[in-house]
Amino acid sequence: MRRPRPEIPAAGQESVWDYPRPPRVEPVGERITIRLAGNLIADTRDAVRVLETSHPPVYYLPMADFVPGALVEASGSSFCEFKGAARYFDVRSGDTLRQGAAWNYPHPSPGFEMLTDRVAVYAAPMDECTVGGEVVVPQPGGYYGGWVTSSVVGPFKGGPGSLGW
Repeated sequence: MRRPRPEIPAAGQESVWDYPRPPRVEPVGERITIRLAGNLIADTRDAVRVLETSHPPVYYLPMADFVPGALVEASGSSFCEFKGAARYFDVRSGDTLRQGAAWNYPHPSPGFEMLTDRVAVYAAPMDECTVGGEVVVPQPGGYYGGWVTSSVVGPFKGGPGSLGW
């Protein structure tokens, strides 16, 4: 399959097609929040993001910045050729439970140590996820966990026809 034509970023934007492969991990200075069932379940200024070609950023928040009981270990695992073995979490707020809605790398591969003790959350099952006060849009397709904001342009992997990118 042919690589799609990247959108041209405007001033202050990034193209996901300029992100590297293998991915890069970098600190985020903006405030990140997650709400579920009307409650704030995570709030941090200590996140990192993973940037990979064709994907919107995936944000990893310190597990300690989630309210107690919000992350419940769940069944399932997966493997990333770059980051290593992942485990999954259900996300809970009160009586609301979103199964398998978060994941982390308990022992990330070399080069990805910044992900230790951090967790990423799929935006779609949450009420709201924000970066710097902006509500994010989930990466298309439901498989990948990127968060789309106005600061990134695509096209993004996950949408129709992107399987071979």
